[in-house]
Amino acid sequence: MKISIASDHGGFDLKTELIAFLRARGYEVTDHGCPKNVQNVDYPVYGRFVCEDIANKAADYGILICKTGIGMSIYANKHRGIRAGLVMNKETASSSRAHNDCNIICLAANYTSPQDACLYVDTFLNTAFEGGRHKRRVDMIIEREKE
Repeated sequence: MKISIASDHGGFDLKTELIAFLRARGYEVTDHGCPKNVQNVDYPVYGRFVCEDIANKAADYGILICKTGIGMSIYANKHRGIRAGLVMNKETASSSRAHNDCNIICLAANYTSPQDACLYVDTFLNTAFEGGRHKRRVDMIIEREKE
């Protein structure tokens, strides 16, 4: 499975932990930055690469990290075909996939420990979309994007 990941300066350390976690489990990971020694960056610059990977099917899932996760999730959801969910616990990690068919998980570096982030990402990647009534709702979102 291919994973595309990016962060701003506030999410760099958590991103580094997640990359090691994912690679140790056999995932192919593309790191789109930001670079380690950058003090202050604009998260849309790096979030764009992950969104493009998902839209172009260069990656199966994406991970975006900033200090609160909010900016990255707002930015990602402006892209056609992207369903990004801000995840703050195991339950939201699971439901973002099972109910909303999210293809990007957004994390808040300021409020998420590396251990919890690994749990949330693992849950996200290993939860299947349930379909059914949830598919109908996701289809409504997809239709709205076409307007």
